[in-house]
Amino acid sequence: MSKVTPLHPLHVELGAKLVDFAGWQMPLHYGSQLEEHARVRSDAGMFDVSHMRVAEVEGPGARALLRYALSNDVGKLESRGRALYSCVLADDGGILDDLIVYFLGDDRYRLVLNAATGEKDIAWMRELAASHHHDVVITAAETLCIIAVQGPDARERVWSAFPGSREASAHLESFEASWHGSAMIARTGYTGEDGFEIVMPAAEAIDLWRALHAAGVQPCGLGARDTLRLEAGMHLYGQDMDETVTPYECGLGWTVDTKADRDFCGKTALLGRPQRFQMLGLVLSDQGVLRSHQAIECDGGAGVITSGGYAPTLRRSIALARLPVTARIGDTVRVSVRNQALRALIVKPRFVRHGKALI
Repeated sequence: MSKVTPLHPLHVELGAKLVDFAGWQMPLHYGSQLEEHARVRSDAGMFDVSHMRVAEVEGPGARALLRYALSNDVGKLESRGRALYSCVLADDGGILDDLIVYFLGDDRYRLVLNAATGEKDIAWMRELAASHHHDVVITAAETLCIIAVQGPDARERVWSAFPGSREASAHLESFEASWHGSAMIARTGYTGEDGFEIVMPAAEAIDLWRALHAAGVQPCGLGARDTLRLEAGMHLYGQDMDETVTPYECGLGWTVDTKADRDFCGKTALLGRPQRFQMLGLVLSDQGVLRSHQAIECDGGAGVITSGGYAPTLRRSIALARLPVTARIGDTVRVSVRNQALRALIVKPRFVRHGKALI
C-alpha cells in the first residue's frame, strides 16, 4: 500500500489526481498540468515534496564521513546554512544517488535524499559510519515535511504567507538556508526558477500550505514538476543517471571535487574509467514527441533518450540524451519515434531558466 505525506488530506480536498510514485501516493496534477507549469514560470507554484527522505548526520566524525561518502566536498561548507549538491558513488564510480547536503554547524549536517533510494542511502552510510567513523549518528527525520515554492514571485508570496520569514530569508543566496522558528528555508529548487524549499514539522506545514494557497500560490503536481525540471536540464535519478553511468557520462562532472586532498568512495575507479558517453540536449525538428528510451542514431554511433517530452514554455519537444563522446552541439541526429526516424538538433542540455528560452 502506498504511503502518504502529512499533506495528503489537503491534496484530496483540492481534488488532486493521485498516482503512485516511489511507493508514495502523490499528486500528479490538480486539474491542468499545463496551467501549473505556466504558473511556476510566470508567478508561483508549490509542490509537496515530503516524500523526499531527510537524514541528520551528526557527531565529531560527521564531516570526515561525508567527505568520504560524497563525490563533492562538504569541506567547502564553512558557515551554517550553506549547502551543496552531490552524487553518491559506488566503488566502480557509478551513481548510487544524488542529494543536497546542508551544514547545520557543530558537526551536524542534513541530507535531502530521493524517495526511492533514501532508505538504502541511509543504511549504506550507517555501514560506513560503523566501519570507519564510530562517533557519528545518522537519524532519519520522519516527522518533517518539505514544501517547494517556485517561480519569479515565489519569495514574495512566501514572505506574505509566512510572517517573519522575510527577515530570516531575504539575504539568502542560491544553495543557502536560514531558520525561522522550526522551519529551515533554503533557496534551492528543481524547476529552473527562483524560490524556496521549506523543511518544517508536519503540523506547521499544513498551516503553511493553506496560507500559501490563500496567498495565491498554485498547488502543482508531479507532472508539472517533471516538465519544469526537464526544461531546466535537471536530472532525475533512475532515468538520467544510475549505477551504470559515472558523473562524467551524464553531465554531472562538476559535482566531483578532486581539488581537495581527500579520498572518496569510487574515486580511484572513477578517475581510471574511460568516459563512454556524454549528456546533451535535443530539440525535435520534425513533428512528434521525444520520450525516454527512444534510440538515437548519430554520425559517431548510437545513443538513447533518458528524459523527453513536450516543453510547454518552448512549445516544442525536447530531451536529455546519452550520446557518444564524439557528438557535437549543432549536429543533427535521428531519433526512432514510432518506427520513424525523426530529425533532432543537439543543443546544450539546458533549455529554459528563469522563464527565458536558452535555445
